Amino acid sequence: MENKVTDFSGKWKMKSSENFEELLRALGVNVFLRKIAVAAASSPAVEITQQEETLSIKTSTSVRTTNVSFTVGQSFSETTVDGRPCTSFPKWETDRKISCEQTLQKGDGPKTAWTRELTNDGELILTMTAGDVVCTRVYERE
Repeated sequence: MENKVTDFSGKWKMKSSENFEELLRALGVNVFLRKIAVAAASSPAVEITQQEETLSIKTSTSVRTTNVSFTVGQSFSETTVDGRPCTSFPKWETDRKISCEQTLQKGDGPKTAWTRELTNDGELILTMTAGDVVCTRVYERE
């Protein structure tokens, strides 16, 4: 890719979230764990560090902290929102948007994927899908 790679680095705070509980329901998360997850994930702190095509994303909530590192264009192992191991393949969809398809390493479940996109006004939009359910979370830099 000839274009300069968009830099996602920074500390991000969530300003809106749509359909997160519906996403967890589509993944088969029980109602008790859904309520905890929705409460905990209502104000996650996200810190992204990026060097060229390699990103590290740390997401902290009151319940847990997750770290994921990957290089765009190379498959890697991570866990789905509901904790199942999967193989993910991130790729540049545009020069400002990374899309990633996830394949479960074992078992069955809805098809899952995510995208991260930087808008022209500096917001970070995280979209997560499970089957036909789409969850959209919008972040702004701290």
